[in-house]
Amino acid sequence: MENNSAFESFELQLTNESKDFLREAGKWANFLGILGFVGLGLIVIVAFGVMAMGNAFSSAMGAASPMGGLGGALVGVIYLLMALLYFFPVLYLYRFGSRVKKAFANNDSAMLTSSFESLKSHYKFVGILAIIMLSFYALAFIIAIVGGLAAASM
Repeated sequence: MENNSAFESFELQLTNESKDFLREAGKWANFLGILGFVGLGLIVIVAFGVMAMGNAFSSAMGAASPMGGLGGALVGVIYLLMALLYFFPVLYLYRFGSRVKKAFANNDSAMLTSSFESLKSHYKFVGILAIIMLSFYALAFIIAIVGGLAAASM
């Protein structure tokens, strides 16, 4: 005797209204993906600009600059790391949008499945990133409490 879940006992079908919602979601995802890539480009330009400005300031300051050009380089590298981190959710969102559009244009179920895979990857990446950020916030809060208690006990 087979043990089927409730979802396996029937075939899921998309209504016309569901298809319209998916088409519109695909258009917006595509638009937001393109905006994300533009934002990524701006972040990279700013990163290299900050590195160049840091180098120019350290050259102008000469020996008076204690860190040399490291300040600008460090900020530039941080911006590049942010761009790298931002790249993947933007890519997954763009893929979802473009694949949904192709799936409906060609009536291609495999392409629709691929679009949902990209959407899953987008939300999985964003969810993991949110967990990491919440962990950093909790750690910062604990450090602040311990630091405050240590300062108060002096």
